[in-house]
Amino acid sequence: MRPEIVVFDIGGVLIDWSPQHLYRRLIPDDETRAALFSRVPLDAMNLEGDRNGSLRAEVEALAERHPEEAALILPWWAGWERMCAGLFAETVALRDALRKAGVPVWALSNFAADAWERALRLHPELGEFDGLVISGHERLVKPDPALYERLERRAGAAGDALFFIDDKDYNVAAARARGWGGHVHEGASVTRAALAAAGFPV
Repeated sequence: MRPEIVVFDIGGVLIDWSPQHLYRRLIPDDETRAALFSRVPLDAMNLEGDRNGSLRAEVEALAERHPEEAALILPWWAGWERMCAGLFAETVALRDALRKAGVPVWALSNFAADAWERALRLHPELGEFDGLVISGHERLVKPDPALYERLERRAGAAGDALFFIDDKDYNVAAARARGWGGHVHEGASVTRAALAAAGFPV
């Protein structure tokens, strides 16, 4: 059976989101910046926001636990848009071409609900899918199988009817464990070739 539905991750696939875009401005020295990320659990904080829905609450809570670092923790929320360096235009065009060809296209992404609202204000086209499963709305994060199961239920498809594109190999591995097709995104041209090999009209 050829896959029928394409499922896109968002951050790192459709939008160039990285905390480093902001923190390079705040801490230009690479070693000093790396030391901050080593001693303060910023990435874990962000993932917890993705899970419970409120990145703002997680940022504020971490700043309270680390008052000596608060001036560098609070910008994670206050300057969130500066973590976004723009859309990956070629990947967005690939998604749009699939939809124009009649292929159902869904999103499955780890995003805090409040950060997702900011992303949509910044780039409304991120919401242009046939269906979206956003972790902060579900209180689950990839690679939890329960989150993938929710997409299956809502899309009315499972197993090899689905083809997943994500920039994290462990998220793709979780999809493949459910029988989905999968591709680790490393650029639009390679992703286009993977979709073509899977039988999609790209």
